[in-house]
Amino acid sequence: MSEAPTDAPSFIYLASQSPRRRQLLDQIGVRHELLLPRDDEDAESLEAEKPGELAAAYVERVTRAKLWAAHLRLRKSGLPDAPILCADTTVVLGRRILGKPVDAADAARTLRLLSGKTHRVITAVAVGAAGGEWRAASTSRVRFAVVPEHVIEAYVASGEPFGKAGAYAIQSSVAAWIERIDGSHSGIMGLPLYETAQLLKKAGVGGF
Repeated sequence: MSEAPTDAPSFIYLASQSPRRRQLLDQIGVRHELLLPRDDEDAESLEAEKPGELAAAYVERVTRAKLWAAHLRLRKSGLPDAPILCADTTVVLGRRILGKPVDAADAARTLRLLSGKTHRVITAVAVGAAGGEWRAASTSRVRFAVVPEHVIEAYVASGEPFGKAGAYAIQSSVAAWIERIDGSHSGIMGLPLYETAQLLKKAGVGGF
C-alpha cells in the first residue's frame, strides 16, 4: 500500500446497515462512519425489481440509487463531507433474482431452490466523492450440495436467512453445505474487497 496523500479523506461514510460490510471494511483498515436512511426514507423501495430486468442491471441500478439517496442524506445532515460507499448484493438462479425472504415460508422455499444447484452472487459497489463517482461489480458462483429438509427447517428457525439476499449468509452454518465457490468470498459476503479497495484508491482514500 502506498503512503496516503496529506489531503486524503480520513474516513468514509458507509451507507449500509450490513454488519458484514462493516467487518470487511475493518478488515482492510478503512475507517468509516454509518450514514443510514432516516425514518422518513423508504429505503426498501429502492430494491424493488422492474419487470424483465436482468440481475446485473438490477444490482447496479439499485446501488446507484442507494448512492444518490446517501448523497442527499449527507447534504441534509450537515455532517462533514467525505466519500460515500454503497453496495448491493443479489443472488441469481438462472435469470431469477432471489431477494430477501419476506417470511419463513419464503426463506425455506428459496433454500430449496438453491439446494443441489449452482447460483450466482452479484455484488455491485459504488463510491461517490467530490471528484466523481466510481463503480465496480463482482460475480461469483456458489454450488450447494443437496441440503436436507431438516437442515433447511433448522436454519430458517435460527432466523439467519432474514435480511439476506438468497436467504443465506456464507459465513453461517449453512456453509457446511456449500461444495464449491468460484469467485470472491468477500463479494459473496456483501463487499468484494479487491474491487472496493480499487474504488477507494480512485476516490483518494488513503492507504491504497
